[in-house]
Amino acid sequence: MSEILFSINGMDVTLGMLVAALSGLAVLLIIGLLFAQSRQSRARALESQEQSLRVEELQQQLFELLKAQSATTGQVQFLAQGFGSKQEELTRTVNERLDAVTHRIGENMTKAASTTAESLSKLHERLAVVDAAQGRMAELTSHMVTLKDVLANKQARGAFGQGRMEAIVADGLHKNAYAFQHTLPNGKRPDCAIFLPGDERPLAIDAKFPLEAITAFREAQTDDTRKGALARLKQDINRHVNDIAERYLVPGATQDIAMMFVPSESVYAELHEFCDDVLQKAFRERVILVSPSLLMLAIQVVQAIVRDAQMRDQAEKIQVEVGKLVDDVVRLRDRAVKLQTHFAQASDDVGQVLISAEKVSKRGGRIQALELEEDKAVTKETGAPAAVPLQLKLGGRE
Repeated sequence: MSEILFSINGMDVTLGMLVAALSGLAVLLIIGLLFAQSRQSRARALESQEQSLRVEELQQQLFELLKAQSATTGQVQFLAQGFGSKQEELTRTVNERLDAVTHRIGENMTKAASTTAESLSKLHERLAVVDAAQGRMAELTSHMVTLKDVLANKQARGAFGQGRMEAIVADGLHKNAYAFQHTLPNGKRPDCAIFLPGDERPLAIDAKFPLEAITAFREAQTDDTRKGALARLKQDINRHVNDIAERYLVPGATQDIAMMFVPSESVYAELHEFCDDVLQKAFRERVILVSPSLLMLAIQVVQAIVRDAQMRDQAEKIQVEVGKLVDDVVRLRDRAVKLQTHFAQASDDVGQVLISAEKVSKRGGRIQALELEEDKAVTKETGAPAAVPLQLKLGGRE
């Protein structure tokens, strides 16, 4: 065993050393194999352990999945029940809403029907009013046609103008201040004569007017026709003004002016617009053209003059009455002064009465504050309290 087999770097290697080295190498190989095997077994164990863990995890996941599935199934059942109840509630609510809407629609339809019936009845009433108005319009149209026929007739037109003039005069003046168809000293009879206070000369008014000329002037279509109608109108007015001046202006018997009544405001306006020279000439002839409104104004002026004259006539009586009124006022003032004196005396008497009442009140208060004093004494014989005469104290006096 001690035999040297070889040497390495000066080191002798014996058989025992070689065997020992080989034994150690074999042991190392065995240890290595055992370590490798144990490592492999450990790896297999770890792998099996991991697999078992994976299996457990898979089982746990499967269990949780089954649990979640069961929970989902319960939730689905719960939701199905909830949906069923909600659907029933929704169906009931929808039915109630439909019933309410149906009832409301029925009420609205009933109200609408009643409103429609009422509106139809009012419409029928208004249609009846419209029919009546249409009948009156037809009647008015017939009256207008009749009025046109009346105005076409010269005598009827004069009567129409005179009627308007008479209505205005009669409405504004006393019956003693005017006269229709009054006869003047020259034998002429104007349509109306107005008498001013303190003057016997009447104011003449003529109600006739040449309507044909103004109608032709209005209906003229061309300038030549219009000029001819205007010339005719001026000629007719001048002729009528001259007739009024000759007939109704009598020196010393009538007023210095006369009036020609134009029964239309529009005609009067057209005369002022197109025939101003004719109006100026009529004014110089002391003939005044008046429309219905101007005649009303003139009547109001005459009425004021009449009232003023009546006031002057009654001035003495008014003075007497005013004097009596002043006497009554003075008498009233004296009586008011006497009444004031009586009131002052009554006030003094009331003050005296109040003073007496105050004294009586004070004395009554002292009577209410009356103190009853009683001395309690016990007699020697009976030992009982003896009654002592009461002492009245009023205001500190016995």
